[in-house]
Amino acid sequence: MFYAKNVPTWERILRAVMGLMALGFAATNWGGSSLAVGAGIMGAMLAMTGLVGFCPMCAMVGRKLDNGH
Repeated sequence: MFYAKNVPTWERILRAVMGLMALGFAATNWGGSSLAVGAGIMGAMLAMTGLVGFCPMCAMVGRKLDNGH
């Protein structure tokens, strides 16, 4: 693995759910709203960080998981 997970399980689930909701909003409003484009981009980023467990922005500020070690 090339990265260390820095997002806890509860937050991964929350990110995945919120990302899918944002993608759903973007899909239903794509042609009528410029907000849908932003929601689609943010939704994709949230869903990916939730699925992978690594957030580049959290890594930039030095966030690490406390695995009990």
